[in-house]
This record gives sequence, C-alpha cells and structure tokens, in this order.
Amino acid sequence: MSSTRRIGTLVALAAVPVAVLAVFFVLPVTGMVQRGLFFGGSFDPSVVSRVVGRPEIQRALWFTLWSSGLATVLSVALGLPAAFALHRLSFPLQRVIRAGLLVPFVLPTVVVGVAFRELIGEAGLLASLGLDGTPTAIVLGLVFFNASVVIRAVGAAWESLDPRPGEAAAALGASPFRVLLTITLPALRPAIVSAASVVFLFCATAFGIVLTLGGVRYNSIETEIYKLTFTLFDLPGAAVLSVLQLLVVVGLLVLAGRLRSVPDPAQSRVVVRRRRVSLRDLPALLSTSVLVLLVAGPLLALLLGSLRVDDRWSLGNYVALQTPGFDPPLPVPVTTALVTSLAVAVQASVVALVLGLLVAFAVTRRSRTVAERRVRAVLDGLFMVPLGVSAVTLGLGLYLTLESGPFDFRDEPWLVPLAQALVALPLVVRTLVPVLASVDDRLRQAAAGLGAGPLRAVMTVDLPAIWKPLLASSGFAFAASLGEFGATSFLVREERPTLPVVILRLLSRPGSDNYGMALAAACVLAAATAVVMLLVERLRVPSIGAL
Repeated sequence: MSSTRRIGTLVALAAVPVAVLAVFFVLPVTGMVQRGLFFGGSFDPSVVSRVVGRPEIQRALWFTLWSSGLATVLSVALGLPAAFALHRLSFPLQRVIRAGLLVPFVLPTVVVGVAFRELIGEAGLLASLGLDGTPTAIVLGLVFFNASVVIRAVGAAWESLDPRPGEAAAALGASPFRVLLTITLPALRPAIVSAASVVFLFCATAFGIVLTLGGVRYNSIETEIYKLTFTLFDLPGAAVLSVLQLLVVVGLLVLAGRLRSVPDPAQSRVVVRRRRVSLRDLPALLSTSVLVLLVAGPLLALLLGSLRVDDRWSLGNYVALQTPGFDPPLPVPVTTALVTSLAVAVQASVVALVLGLLVAFAVTRRSRTVAERRVRAVLDGLFMVPLGVSAVTLGLGLYLTLESGPFDFRDEPWLVPLAQALVALPLVVRTLVPVLASVDDRLRQAAAGLGAGPLRAVMTVDLPAIWKPLLASSGFAFAASLGEFGATSFLVREERPTLPVVILRLLSRPGSDNYGMALAAACVLAAATAVVMLLVERLRVPSIGAL
C-alpha cells in the first residue's frame, strides 16, 4: 500500500471523530474565546482587564490556585505511602482496600460535597471541629477525591519497579531513606509528576465539591463562571474567565510534560513478588490507614444520614425518591431523574467508545513514513485536548455557541450525552491506545497474508488483546458520564434533569425532607458508580496512570 493511500486511510478512519470534535468542541471553545475577547468584531484586551480586575474574580483565581496546590501536595503525600503499601506489600484485605480507595475518584463531585457536609455539618459526627463552610473542608474534599489518582498511577509504576538497584545500594550501606531518595523516587518521577499534574487539574475543576462545600463565601474559577452565567447573566465575563482557565490549564499540561522526564532505561520493569509486612513498613501502613479513614468517614456519614428521618431510623428518604420532592416540587420524581441519568450515561458511553476506538486504531497503526507519523501524532494530541478543558468550560461554550444558525442544537436531547462523551473520551483513548500499541504488527501482516481482510484481522488479532480494556473503558466512560455535572448543568433541559442536577436542586431548597432526599439520591448515585468501578477493578486494567 502506497504512503498516500495509507495516509488517506488514516484520515478516513479519523474523519468522524475529527468532525465531532470540530463541531462540538473546537467551535464552542472558539466561539467562547470570541465572545470573551472580541468586542464589535475586534480584539479588546480591556475586557480581560476589567473582568480580572474585579475583586471577586481575583479572590476566585487566588482561591483556586492555592486550594488546588495544597490539595495536590496532600494527595501526593498521602498517596505515595499508600501506593507502596498496596502495590509492594502483602497483607489481608489488600485488594478490597485498594478497590475501596479507587471509589472516590469515580464519585460525582456533588456526591463528595454532600458526603462531607453530612460529616462536618451541624448534625455531623465532626460538627464540633467547626469545619463546615471553611476552606479546610474544601481541601479535604479535594484530597478525598484525588488521592486515588496518585495510588493508581504511581502504584502501577512502583509495582513493576526492579528492586535490585535498591538492594545493591542497601548492601553498600545506604539507609532505607537514602535508597528511597536516590534510587526509588527518581525512577518513579515520571509517574509522580504525571499524577500530580492530573490531580491539580482535577482539583482546579472540581466544580461540585466547591459548589456544595464553599457556600457563598468561597468560589473557584468554575463556580464563579457558573454564578456569572446563571445568577448575574454576565456571559462575556463568564467567557473571559473560561478563556483564562483554559490558558492556565494548557500551560500546566505543557509544564508537566517538560517536567515529566523519560524513565531511566537502566531501570528495568519486572513482575515483583509482594513481600510480607515488616516493622519498617509501619509509617506507610499508618498513612494508608489515615487515607482509609478519610475515605470511609464521609461515605459512612452519607449512608447513615440517608437512613435518618426525624431522628429515627427509616427508609423514608429512599421511599420519597419516587416523588418530585416537597415545596417547591421538582419537575420530575428523583427516580425518573435516575433513569434519565442511566440512559444518558449509556448513550454517552457508546459514543465515547465508538469515537475512542476509531481514534485508538488510527493512532496506533505502524507508521512507515515521517508524514504518516506526524499525522498520527497530531491526531493523538488533538483528542487529548478535552482533558485540558474543564467540563464547565465545555458546557458554557456549547451553551453560548449552539443556539443559532446551522448549529442550533442547544435544545436537542442528544446534546447532553454528546457533551458527556467528550468529557469521557480521553479516558477511553488513554485506556485503549497503550494496549493496541503493544500488539505486534507482524500478526496483522500475517493475517493479511493468509487472506484476512481488515475487519477479519481486527477480529482475530486486535479484539482478543483489547476486550478487557474495552470493557474497562466502557466502565470508565459510564461512571464519568453518570456523575458528570459541570457541562450538564449548562445544557440539561428542565423537564429531563439528571440525578446530579437534581441532588443540587434538593440541597438548595429548604426543609429537612428535601435534604434527606438529597442524601438518599447521593447514596444511590454513589452506589451505582462504585459498582461499575469495582467491576472495572476486577479487570485489572491500568487507567489513570495512562493519562
């Protein structure tokens, strides 16, 4: 096959994903940039200075930076010892603990916020600490949500790290601490930097956590965008803030890429047998125990709170989910919103899976020319761009641009699952690409030599290698879509709300009945996402670390 024909096939394979990304990602983001930075058809930098000069905007920017930075440091500090304990040691219930610590990452951020409010609120177990409505609560919520990223990403690298260089250094008299500093951590640096950059990104875009725990005193960039759009109706200001957030996030990803050095080729990767716990592992086990308590406490408080009605144990809050709530009522019963969320998540998962498969096949086929290699590299980077744009920014861009002309799609029911699919797309691509790239291209050539067509070759060579990652990526996409809140809050139709949107509406209404329903709905949503991710964990497919 000629080089031109191969490039043509590559472009044809990626045509549908590129078209979808162009219309429903590039166009909205570009339109938002134009809305925020251009006035009367010309670039107006004074608009940016006026928006950034507002005291409330400056407070939101500063709060986002310092809270995300502190939460990242704490997540790494707690996640590294836990990654060692859960991937290099052997002790009872290890697999259960590892799976349990992964659950917070897939919980909807609004559920995380509700769980912490129930733990530290006026009637919570830790109410005496006075953390409700404080920055400390927000930072703890961010650590709760993101520590599992460090455990999964660094743990996967630590699990296969060759122990022989460290053992040689120890035999020459190096202390365990010195071995850690001079050999182990440098070998793990790419994984640590990657995990830290992803954690900071997720902290800076944790819309639901700040919205539910920050109250009216503390706002991040994301909640300020939401307030400017739906409370103050300042769409240009919201657009400017979204553009600034986009620039900061892209800059962060570029910086992380420069800091993420290539692993030392002298460090080989092997399958290491886990060793039994010894006394020197006590600090790592204690740190892991602290993380377990941080994760279990809010979830247990959420469950117990959902089972209390008028200071007695009852299933009344769950029974009430079949109703539209209390004064003022919701447009639909909560159970209907749950069905809507499940249906939307299935649709979004299918779309993300189809697009992700096309992208993965396009970028992992062997390149035989420099031009072909460059085209594949551009495509691979292009479909990672949604990872660097928050869901709130994407939702606002779609809300502002898809309202007129040939792209008048804002009221279409399929827009919400499509937006959620774009949010989940990087997870699917990063799960499938490493596996497909590892398939020996000679097997495909052998199949073709025996007369197998392209589809038959895929079924006989690629599918057996990727069926587990395919199921895993479906689970990731489903869980991410089920709890997606940022983009959905801008696009959801009043008569078809999703469950995360309904939970926030119940929280914003007075009355213990509405609050009890919010707790029960949060438990249902948490259970659904947890079940999906526990099934994914049984597949043992690396995910977060690939990002």
